Amino acid sequence: MRIWSLHPKYLDARGLVALWREGLLAQAVLRGKTNGYVHHPQLLRFREHAPVGFIAEYLRGVRKEAVNRGYQFDRAKISRSRAPGCLTVSRGQLEFEWHHLKGKLEVRDPKWLARIATVKSLEPHPLFRLVRGGVAQWEKGATPPGKPL
Repeated sequence: MRIWSLHPKYLDARGLVALWREGLLAQAVLRGKTNGYVHHPQLLRFREHAPVGFIAEYLRGVRKEAVNRGYQFDRAKISRSRAPGCLTVSRGQLEFEWHHLKGKLEVRDPKWLARIATVKSLEPHPLFRLVRGGVAQWEKGATPPGKPL
């Protein structure tokens, strides 16, 4: 499961669809509707606050990007819960995800990678506010603190 902190506009079509599915799975987990993935580290940032409201807001952001591209993601699948504000994401986490995404796109969709390769200033998903800091502690496969990306 990958719940990207990056803005969904950076994802290729396959990645955007996968994010929608994974976001819906995360919503089911946070609502207690499934036994799988209950201890998934990427859900920690949602669990610490109003989990269902924040994952619903996250899904709304993903759906908005999908609709902008002409896809039809079913709004009825998103919980009606709301979140009180936004979550934070560190610049280091965003940069880690950017490198991870580019690695996936090198193999999966080089044309999309070429299209987004010139991005100079990364934007987070609309749910997140950017703050200083390194890679999140919950991130699997991250470089240990103090090591370059």
